[in-house]
Amino acid sequence: MIAQLSGRIAMLDVNSVVLDVNGVGYLVQMTGRTLARLGPVGGHVTLLTEMLVREDALTLFGFAEDDERQAFKLLQTVQGVGAKASLSILTALSPAELLQAIMAADKAMVSRADGIGPKLALRIVNELASKTGAIMSLGTPASLDSGAPAADAADNQIIQDALSALVNLGYARAEVFVAVQQAVAADKTADTSAIIGAALKQLGTV
Repeated sequence: MIAQLSGRIAMLDVNSVVLDVNGVGYLVQMTGRTLARLGPVGGHVTLLTEMLVREDALTLFGFAEDDERQAFKLLQTVQGVGAKASLSILTALSPAELLQAIMAADKAMVSRADGIGPKLALRIVNELASKTGAIMSLGTPASLDSGAPAADAADNQIIQDALSALVNLGYARAEVFVAVQQAVAADKTADTSAIIGAALKQLGTV
């Protein structure tokens, strides 16, 4: 298992890089976001990697940050989503934006990625919404990130618990996501009960 590579950029392509590591060239596939962060040919870079083993090939995928690597692995737990689709999604969305789409059940955000149609986007948000622990590892949704340090797992769990409780009351997930977002923005130290109460006020039911 190759988990990390450090070396000189020998060649750049639209979706891959050849990394020269002590004279051995590794072809590494990656997202457009990671490619955009690399320097020019000849520069040195360190990449986190994920290796997929098939009967006919060994393929390396590279990432600038661990949250992108975790999102790449998580996406492939969805039926019909392979490495190519995962790279496409993570080129269109950052891990935090993907988390936002999942929490808000916003298939339109996911379908912005090349090759991802509405049906597959809906399957992605639906299947991943049930994997609370896994999606919380992606950090704070982009819309909740105001420049402060990312929320820890406990904070994210409070948000997810509030969303789940409101959905169980019969509200649409996309609707309550906006209300919870506003509640958290107003008081970042609020517990689950406080967030639910504030969200219900936003929804006009109390």
